[in-house]
Amino acid sequence: MASPVGTLGILAGGGALPLVVAREAVAAGRPVHMLAIEGSFGDLARSPCPATAVGIGQVGGILDALRQNGCTEMVIAGSVERPELRQLKLDLRALTILPTVAGMMLGGDNHLLTTVVRFFESRGIRVIGADDVAPSLLAGAGPLGRTRPSAESERDLARGLEIVKALGALDVGQAAVVSKGYTLAVEAAEGTDALLERVAGLRAKKNRLGGRRKGVLVKRAKPGQDRRVDLPTIGPRTIELAAAANLAGVGIQSRGVLVIERLQIIELADRLGLFVTGVADAD
Repeated sequence: MASPVGTLGILAGGGALPLVVAREAVAAGRPVHMLAIEGSFGDLARSPCPATAVGIGQVGGILDALRQNGCTEMVIAGSVERPELRQLKLDLRALTILPTVAGMMLGGDNHLLTTVVRFFESRGIRVIGADDVAPSLLAGAGPLGRTRPSAESERDLARGLEIVKALGALDVGQAAVVSKGYTLAVEAAEGTDALLERVAGLRAKKNRLGGRRKGVLVKRAKPGQDRRVDLPTIGPRTIELAAAANLAGVGIQSRGVLVIERLQIIELADRLGLFVTGVADAD
């Protein structure tokens, strides 16, 4: 983490990523304040640092919390279910910039998150990436555990990277499942967990959950995306669901995917007989 000044604010949605980033920053000796998004983050007691609950439409409340706690930089981390504009409980500050808020809701995730970044930076809060705080989370090249991909899986990995790169350029998704060169499913708004559950259901209907594991999950960053927000992640749950879908393994773009709870992922993959490997891929 490069010469930080002031408190780090973490605008925190669901999942383990905000907690991991907070722990890394605290361990490095940096003051941290969590802004936990209501309905996404969960119990504030989970936070390893001081925390404030904020509504996703409370623009003024979020800015005030950042400033009152001396936050000069902010990380945006964790999953948030995208609300409809009419569902947002906007505070007075949000109402004064209603056209900006409405514009955020149009288009794909890249547009939304880029607009959010620009908004906070225009108010003097520098937005940095989770990997700036915790660079060890970034995937490297090569396998994480004992299992290596077969020649068939290597071909599926290459095909999957092509597919996800094309999808990402259209701001659609960051993951796909490929088996023997055939695309079983691609990720859209539902997220990777739901994608893998869908593949497991598809294979169950076709009675193909038994026998040799085959097919791969591939994840990579969208081409040209702002790396400060929405880098794809994998965690232990990803490995469990890939195994439940009878996949041979998981391929992730090296330097483009965050690996949460790496040791647990390796233990799970080795025990379940799946490979997890970082794959170099030019953006």
